[in-house]
Amino acid sequence: MTTHPHDHVPVPPATPPEAGDVAQIAGRLDRIPPNRFHVRLAGLLGTGTFFDGFDAISIAVVLSMIVTYFEISIAEAGLIISTGYLGQLIGALVIGALSERIGRRRAFVLCLIAFGVLSLLAAFSWSSTSLLIFRLLQGVGLGAEVPVAATLMNEYLSTRKRGRIGMLYQSLFAWGLFFPPLVTLILLGTVGPGSAWRWVFAIGGIPVVVGIYAWFRLPESARWLAGKGRAAEADALVSQVEAISRQRGDVLEEPVAVVHPAAQEFRPTEIFHGVYRSRTFMLWSSWFLASFINYGCAVWLPTLYIRLGGADPSLALVLTAGIGAISVVCSMLASVVIDRFGRRRLLITAFTIMLLGALVGTVGVGVFAWSTLPVLIVAGAVIGVGAPVALGPLWIYTAELYPTRMRSWASSAASAMNRAASIVSPLIIGAVLSAGGGVSAVFSILLGCAVCGVAVLYGLGVETSNRSLEDIAH
Repeated sequence: MTTHPHDHVPVPPATPPEAGDVAQIAGRLDRIPPNRFHVRLAGLLGTGTFFDGFDAISIAVVLSMIVTYFEISIAEAGLIISTGYLGQLIGALVIGALSERIGRRRAFVLCLIAFGVLSLLAAFSWSSTSLLIFRLLQGVGLGAEVPVAATLMNEYLSTRKRGRIGMLYQSLFAWGLFFPPLVTLILLGTVGPGSAWRWVFAIGGIPVVVGIYAWFRLPESARWLAGKGRAAEADALVSQVEAISRQRGDVLEEPVAVVHPAAQEFRPTEIFHGVYRSRTFMLWSSWFLASFINYGCAVWLPTLYIRLGGADPSLALVLTAGIGAISVVCSMLASVVIDRFGRRRLLITAFTIMLLGALVGTVGVGVFAWSTLPVLIVAGAVIGVGAPVALGPLWIYTAELYPTRMRSWASSAASAMNRAASIVSPLIIGAVLSAGGGVSAVFSILLGCAVCGVAVLYGLGVETSNRSLEDIAH
């Protein structure tokens, strides 16, 4: 594979060799428009993102079947949900840090295979306790897979298109939310409620096959390789991406080597120091609040439709699928405007939309005494608009705000707040419902989270659109 001399820019003698390698690789990647290399990369990595969404909503749509099958209480069901997210929290922290040492590719494959195998085992659960254990272990693989995949994807995208392409890639999460209700409806009609939930979990085992394929076909991050002193491997990968672009007639601009911080060893605690301290607080808060709203609404809505709204199970599944469709559309629309509108403004807008949805749920029943089911439908739909417009950009935004040496770890740690909220939210909402709280009580909690999200982003958010990852890292 040939390289071109003009693709490399001179590095000042005072710049450490490692930093120079990263600057050269980054400068070359930043000006390559999306091509079939990026499409293949998104296809492999997107499997994990899709099944993250699939898993997040599948437990919700089959929850009533599990409660009936194992004859457990709502509180016990909430514990099964939260235990799965606890596993994701552990995985995000442990494997996220490990990925900075063993590489994005190995960490992704490890997580994908582990997640798929445990999903298959969950399908064969013989008791609520065994299901809880399998969900816990399954979560360990899933928890780190998505942030590692998001990091790898971001590190190959050009500066000008990073937001749009990254958002289109993240929309696969919304597609994952969309399909489980439809799949469950089909399974209810074919195998019945006693077995439908098992088949839903079995479908979650598909990532095993993709993980094995990815072991042979998934490229490592060129930025990570350069940062580890493996410049020749990084150069070969970038040359491959450049060659694909030239083959289709693209004229590549002269690369600009962005000034890069001096090479440093990976230190997990660095995210709490210097400029990264306020970024970490802002991102962790945003992740926790957006995820609390999303999971507090998504996980319990199908059950709320049935128990408080009086809907039959089939209608509840149709309504859940409808919100999933809304989320897909909104994710696609967000991809069109994210680079022009900016990450910070888009996130503030998303939290404002969720605030309005939670406000409808709070006052609709509690103040105006409107009929419960219509209020649930409207409030859920509005939050379904805001949630993907927050969670999709957050993956991109988080990866942009840290340097290569800790990007995967920082993204995983921030997403751990997603998992923490996923643990706490079902438990709190479940406790409120068990104590006799109604729609107004549930949505008032979500309203408070949305208000805090707007305040944090308005006060601490920084804009990253159309800037090199290395420039933002300072």
